[in-house]
Amino acid sequence: MIKIIQMEEFQDYEWAHDWKIIVELFDNINRLKELFNFLDVSYLREVEQRILILNLEKYVCSLQNYIIEKYS
Repeated sequence: MIKIIQMEEFQDYEWAHDWKIIVELFDNINRLKELFNFLDVSYLREVEQRILILNLEKYVCSLQNYIIEKYS
């Protein structure tokens, strides 16, 4: 019984740690969006920035789904 409780506590800690990283990644993407807004670049560069942000968000969402499945 002690081993089961310790394993559950470890999984809770591990899940919390992984989830914190996911939240930080989304925060960093938002910060990057803000920084991009301060740049005076051509329309093509703006489109490239948006594509980059979308790809980053897509990747972090896939990580988020992986974390959810891992600890379900």
